[in-house]
Amino acid sequence: MKKLIAIILSVTTIFCLSACGKTDAEKETDKITIVLDWTPNTNHTGIFVAEANGYFEKAGLDVEIVQPPEDGAVTLVASGKAQFGVSFQDTLAPAFIGDSPVPVTAVAAVIQHNTSGIISRAGEGMATPKGLEGKKYATWDLDVEKETIRDVMKVDGGNFDLVELIPSTVTDEVSALKSKSVDAIWVFYGWAGVACETAGLDTDYFEFADINPVFDYYTPVIIGNNSWLESNPETAKAFIAALSQGYTYATENPKEAADILMEAAPELKSNSKLVYASQEYLASEYIADASEWGEFDPERWAAFYKWLNEKNLLEEKINPDFGFTNEYLPK
Repeated sequence: MKKLIAIILSVTTIFCLSACGKTDAEKETDKITIVLDWTPNTNHTGIFVAEANGYFEKAGLDVEIVQPPEDGAVTLVASGKAQFGVSFQDTLAPAFIGDSPVPVTAVAAVIQHNTSGIISRAGEGMATPKGLEGKKYATWDLDVEKETIRDVMKVDGGNFDLVELIPSTVTDEVSALKSKSVDAIWVFYGWAGVACETAGLDTDYFEFADINPVFDYYTPVIIGNNSWLESNPETAKAFIAALSQGYTYATENPKEAADILMEAAPELKSNSKLVYASQEYLASEYIADASEWGEFDPERWAAFYKWLNEKNLLEEKINPDFGFTNEYLPK
C-alpha cells in the first residue's frame, strides 16, 4: 500500500510539474483573423504595431491580418470567416436595418472624429460649401454623399443644384486637381489631404463635421462577429486591449509607427514622405479628446443615424442606438 501511494504521489507530482512548467511559447494561443477595409495604410497602423511589438502575442493571440475580398470586410466578418474587420459607421447603416440585421457590431473607433471633407485648389472660392456652386465636383453618385453636400451647402447659404456633378474616376487627388479635370473632391484628409500637402499643392478644405456636427460620425471602426463576441468575450477584450496598445504607441511614436507600417507593407516605402506625414497627422486623431482609444460617444453615433432617418436615405428606418458597443474596451 505504501508503494502504491508513493507511485500515485510521484505521478501526480510529475503531471503538476509538467503543467506548471510550460513556457509561454508552449501555451495554446487563440487564433484570430482581422480583415482590413483596403490595402494597408495609416488607418491600420495600430494593428501592425500590435503585431510587430508583440502585443497580440503577449495577450495569447495568434492574429492573421488579411486584405478584403471583393465583397468587403463586413461580409467576411458576418460569415464568421474572420472574427474582426475594419468598416465605417455610414456604410454599415444599410446592413443594420430590417428584421435580420447583419450580425456584426462596431467594437472600437479607429479615429475619434470624422476627418473627411471637400478639398479644392486654393484661392478658387471653394473654402466654404457655398463656393461649390458652378464648380465641378467628382461624385460617386451616392444618395448619402449628395445629401451630405446638399446639407452643408444649405447651412452655408448655397444651392447644391448649381453644382456640376462629374462621375468620379479619381485615383490620385493631386493629379485630378492639378489637371483641372475636377474642381472639388471628397477626401479623408489624413491621407489624400496630406498627399496634397506633401506634393506642394496649395488647397482649400472644409470638413463636414465643422459645418454640421451631425456628420461627426465614426469612420473607420473595428467590427466583430456577433456570435464569436458572445462566445469569446475575454478573448475579444484581450484583442481590443492589444489594439489599444498599438494605436496608443502610434499616437506617441508616429515616426516609429510609420516605420513598422512600411515594414509590414513594403509597397508604401516608395511614398515614405506621405506615410510619415500622414502618420504625424493621425497621431492626434486616433484618441483626440476621448478618454481612451476606441471609445464611442453614444449621442454622436445616434445623431448620424437619426439624420439618415430624417432624410429617408435608407430603405427602412434604422434604430439610432444600434450597432456599437464599448463593452470590449479596456477598463
